[in-house]
Amino acid sequence: MPFSPWIEIDAGALRHNLAVVRRHAPNARVMAVIKADAYGHGVLLAADALQDADAFAVARVGEAVQLREAGVDKPLLVLAGAHDAEELAQAAKQQVELVVHHDAQLQLLENVRLSESVPVWLKLDTGMNRLGFSPSRTKEVLTRLEALPGVSRIAGVLTHLANADDLGDEMTKLQVQRFGEATADLDLPLSIANSAGIMGWPSTHADWVRPGIMLYGASPFSVLADELQPAMTFCARLISTKTVQKGEPVGYGGIWQAPETLPMGVVAAGYGDGYPREMPSGTPVLINGAEVPLVGRVSMDTLMVDLRTQPRARVGDEVILWGRGLPARVIAEAAETIPYTLFCGITARVRRRLR
Repeated sequence: MPFSPWIEIDAGALRHNLAVVRRHAPNARVMAVIKADAYGHGVLLAADALQDADAFAVARVGEAVQLREAGVDKPLLVLAGAHDAEELAQAAKQQVELVVHHDAQLQLLENVRLSESVPVWLKLDTGMNRLGFSPSRTKEVLTRLEALPGVSRIAGVLTHLANADDLGDEMTKLQVQRFGEATADLDLPLSIANSAGIMGWPSTHADWVRPGIMLYGASPFSVLADELQPAMTFCARLISTKTVQKGEPVGYGGIWQAPETLPMGVVAAGYGDGYPREMPSGTPVLINGAEVPLVGRVSMDTLMVDLRTQPRARVGDEVILWGRGLPARVIAEAAETIPYTLFCGITARVRRRLR
């Protein structure tokens, strides 16, 4: 029995969550976002499970090349585009679609001779102030792109929502208005919605939606979404049990002392595996289906739990750190972060397996 931690990826949950996307946006095509190793879930596992998506999106050209070399032939968009001649040539060779969001990328396409042309998406900055051209430049940039022999077609125009996870924030309405004004006369596919847009702002659905976090079973909002299923379960095992006397400190710094004599367990997972060091005492984990609280400071390879409610727990018992029965959002809130950082923080030494 291996005692190192592992994550289980539930392909059925990924497919279920994709179906939820389609229920929310029935008239839009779906570009499943599988960047950052599919938010830590394993990009090839996710690509296989999400074959019913209409296209995939990644952040970087290298991620797209990895997918193509693995045999993934679905339409594939690089959200950050290409940044030099080498990346541009790789994208052209692999027939990957590129976002163009900056003058430097436009100039690159104008100056580099390609053996094969590439499809491109124009990105507009409608209020996030991160990547994208000003909406006032939409027609100018499109005219330049249309004139380039290295551009096979303009696949669409997109923007990204800054505050869609707050249903009371007016920025999303303003971004939709700006985008609509800039694209009103265009006969091109349009894309606005991320997960929060898909679930909370029907006006953002347009022609293509780009779900990310909801595919992996986490709500983009501050409340849990019962319709989504967790795709990742982070698992470990108990490697030790012992009795701690009343008043004795536990772990580095002795930040937690036993309030009474109690049974304690040591779990073989820590921040070296991606379980955040900043988790406070009291954060729940599941042992034998029941919650027990974390105690003391998380170590690199281990964490400790109070077993008073599970006195029969034994070495080798499975521990669920988040996932099945324990939503990642609950754990993220305890660490004052978001599920994205939990998923993407899983380290390379943690095994992944399909459930």
